[in-house]
Amino acid sequence: MTAIAYVALGANLGDPVKTVRAALAALREMPDARLLASSSLYRTAPVGLKHQPDFINAVAMIESALPPLELLANLFAIEARFGRVRSVRNAPRTLDLDLLLCGDLVLDSPELTLPHPRMTERAFVLAPLAEIAPTLTIPGRGPLAELLPKVADQRIERLP
Repeated sequence: MTAIAYVALGANLGDPVKTVRAALAALREMPDARLLASSSLYRTAPVGLKHQPDFINAVAMIESALPPLELLANLFAIEARFGRVRSVRNAPRTLDLDLLLCGDLVLDSPELTLPHPRMTERAFVLAPLAEIAPTLTIPGRGPLAELLPKVADQRIERLP
């Protein structure tokens, strides 16, 4: 059975615009998945550790028959190809791929929580997500259109 999944992309080390574009290309080539849509790129302020470069963010919509943990493993493999090293939370990174949603699945396991537990608190997720899926309802959280105004105070700039 296939599901529509949403993946957040972010980077702030090296050339983050080039990295996010290359990561979208990598998602396009991921086995057992098909890239259906991707948002514009957005420049956003860092969350958590404030003294670091701005991030470049986007969201991708993919269709996949993979179970969520296998899909997550594929995302981690793409991160590793881009030199991702996991250190402290919210640290600068070459590439971050977060599985936000996988169909209507609600999951809370040590390896994966769906929907992503902090996605509704982040303009850098909700704004690009609204661009490609404006009528989306996030399981257990509500319609995206009602969640977006709650993060309107966060700095986000859509790149041309």
